[in-house]
Amino acid sequence: MEKYDVVVIGAGPGGYVCAIRASQNGLKTAIIEKQWLGGVCLNVGCIPSKALLKNADLAHTLRKNTKEFGISFDNLELDYSAAVKRSRTVSDRLTRGVSFLMKKNNIDVYMGTAKISSKNQVSVKDENGEEKLLESKNIVIATGASSFTPPAWKLDGKRILSYQEAILQEHLPESVVVIGAGAIGVEFSTIWNSYGTKVYLVEMLPNILPLEDVEISQELAKTYTKNGIEIFTEYKVEAIESKAKGVSVKLSCNGEEKSLEAEQALVAIGFRPNSSGLGLEEVGTELDAKGFIKIDDRQSTNVSGIWAIGDVTGKLLLAHVASTQGILCADAIAGKETRAINYKMVPKATYCQPQVASFGMTEAEAQDAGYEVKIGRFPFQANGKALGLAEGRGFVKLITDAKYGEILGAHLIGPEVSELLPELTLAQRMELTIEEIAQNIHAHPTLSEVLMEAAEAANGNAIHT
Repeated sequence: MEKYDVVVIGAGPGGYVCAIRASQNGLKTAIIEKQWLGGVCLNVGCIPSKALLKNADLAHTLRKNTKEFGISFDNLELDYSAAVKRSRTVSDRLTRGVSFLMKKNNIDVYMGTAKISSKNQVSVKDENGEEKLLESKNIVIATGASSFTPPAWKLDGKRILSYQEAILQEHLPESVVVIGAGAIGVEFSTIWNSYGTKVYLVEMLPNILPLEDVEISQELAKTYTKNGIEIFTEYKVEAIESKAKGVSVKLSCNGEEKSLEAEQALVAIGFRPNSSGLGLEEVGTELDAKGFIKIDDRQSTNVSGIWAIGDVTGKLLLAHVASTQGILCADAIAGKETRAINYKMVPKATYCQPQVASFGMTEAEAQDAGYEVKIGRFPFQANGKALGLAEGRGFVKLITDAKYGEILGAHLIGPEVSELLPELTLAQRMELTIEEIAQNIHAHPTLSEVLMEAAEAANGNAIHT
């Protein structure tokens, strides 16, 4: 029986990062993965979807904006299968990189299904049924989460899809009903719409991207409607029926019923934790009502020596959160001092077109918390770099405390706004005020100037509006 200081179960962006940091901390480390090194993110999630979105951006420009750029051609052909194949190439390169990192850091990799047999032992069963027993002083659960689908909605991988089937299929559907307008739903809506697919986007809540500031959601909805995406908010899906040549999705809203017919339906309504079958209950690990593993600020469970990170904890289902938790967990195991994550101030990014990025409180949340709120807004339409890119849609909205100038949150929609967040999140973490953002000299012409102008706008001093 092999003995380790740390055994990590799950090799996604939380697990493999945790294993690397544990090894860097001088701990003998192993990692167990039943399917892919790199997990969902690198294989069928964050990374390949961004490759598809790049192709989609090009497709949208070629289909809709060629006159603006002085480009003309006949018989445009868009090969969607080529876009998917490129996304697989990108994914494969990164997963090979993870394999290299495991070797570089002397981490033993076990491919197979893990089960905790005691608080210090894990069994691994490979695809041939052969079983190995590992002993470890610490076990880190990093098994992630899986898409949730109501049992009555029968996923078949052809007509009714999960995100995994959608991201791997090389076939471009003529029409799709996207159920759920969170990050996955709006990103796939962007991809398919850019290639000319008829998209129906259904969301049970009042706005698409319902967790974002309402003004951001409304701005994205305007763009989607202009691009031909039909949006159905506050509609509940009553049933999905697979037919010989497509699907029928039955909706209801305040007594009104509607039926949408399309070639395919994508179900993107949420996730559930991959916590069952691991043996957690047998060793007394505490779970919440939905099956997410309860952890403290050090990523420790209630059982000494058993830790959990990433989506399986249900804290915030984002790859960069999982990676951060992984590093903090490995440091805590090594006896280093760690910090608690302020999940409210973690940056979030959605790679629809236009992009959406945010952190902190929305305007409504800040008001409900009792702050005297001061808002700074600035449109990309007044930014020279954005106009040069032909991407003048959207705006920046900064939420500040009127009394002290404290940054309470930021909400952005527009070109590459995911790249603008770090200045703001760093400023908030270092307790800089909105005045200090405004006084920071920003290069011209850059998209980042909208941050400076929005900060100035919070005090009524914006120059270009």
